[in-house]
Amino acid sequence: MSGLRADAQRVLSGWAAPDDDQERLRSAYLDHLRVRPDAMWRTCVPAHLTASVLVLDPPGERVLLDLHGKGGFWVQFGGHCEAGDLTLAGAALREGAEESGVKGLTLLGDGPVDLDRHALSSVFGSCEEHLDVRYAAVAPPGAEPVTSDESHDVAWFPVDALPRELAGGMTRLVARARAALLR
Repeated sequence: MSGLRADAQRVLSGWAAPDDDQERLRSAYLDHLRVRPDAMWRTCVPAHLTASVLVLDPPGERVLLDLHGKGGFWVQFGGHCEAGDLTLAGAALREGAEESGVKGLTLLGDGPVDLDRHALSSVFGSCEEHLDVRYAAVAPPGAEPVTSDESHDVAWFPVDALPRELAGGMTRLVARARAALLR
C-alpha cells in the first residue's frame, strides 16, 4: 500500500464525522480505499480521492476562493493527488499554494473538516466523480493571491457575502472551516 493511500486510510479511520451524512461518506471512502489499490490517483475511474483546502484570513472574516477554470464556479482550492504527495493534508496544502499563489498556509486542526462526493461534467475528461477530503487553512496576514493558469480568478470574499456561483456544499464547508478556526 502506498504511503499516501495508507495516510488516507489512517486519516479517515480516525476522523470523527460531525453528522450521519458525513459518516456515510467516510465509510464509503474507506470502502473505496479497501477495494481500489489505485484509489488515490486520477487513473482510478470512475471515482478517486482528491484533497482540497478552504483558505480563511486570520480573523475568519473572509474566504479565498477560486473561480474554477473548467467548471466556471467558485470553489476552494484542490485537486488530484500527485506522486510526490506524502499525505492528504500535504496534497491539500500544495494545491492551495499552487492555485492561490499564497505561501505559508497553516492547516487548521489535525484533520479534514468535511467530505464531499461530487459528480463531474464531461469538461473534466475521464474524471467522473471526486471523493474530496476537505481541509481548512489560514493564510498569513496580508496575503495577496495570484491567479493560476488553472483559474479564471482568485478573490477574497466576506463570509457573509459569498458569490452566487458556488460549487455544491461550499456553505457547509465555510461554516465548518470557521468553526475549526475558532477552536
